[in-house]
Amino acid sequence: MRYLGLDLGTRTLGISISDTTKTIASALKTIRFNDSEYDSILPELKSIIEEYEISKIVLGLPKNMNNTMGERCETTINFQKKLIDTFNIEVVLQDERLTTVQATNYMLEADISRKKRKKKIDSLAANIILQTYLDREKGGKL
Repeated sequence: MRYLGLDLGTRTLGISISDTTKTIASALKTIRFNDSEYDSILPELKSIIEEYEISKIVLGLPKNMNNTMGERCETTINFQKKLIDTFNIEVVLQDERLTTVQATNYMLEADISRKKRKKKIDSLAANIILQTYLDREKGGKL
């Protein structure tokens, strides 16, 4: 059993996956879809959940820097409910503030081109979301 990390955008879904010990997260892929057509990504997610025997989904919650919840949080919470209803699986929310900034900084430090960064940013942000959750869970700080 593994965990799946998700970074939901308006046209992309970054996906990462844990190892079977739930210790290390790895970027898996990015799904692209038409603006806010979240239902269109459910079949591919179903395939991933079944293939990797996912037992929990960790979904990034895009809070504002002042800890308030804006429109994107509402969209994310609605997506969380859709995932629970569709897959009958636990979906936890993980604060994702600054994960995209962290992902960008990692890739800049690695001297990855702008074109390649654009393709990888969402799955790397999902990786950071999931790894943060795994680290907290191992440390007992949930």
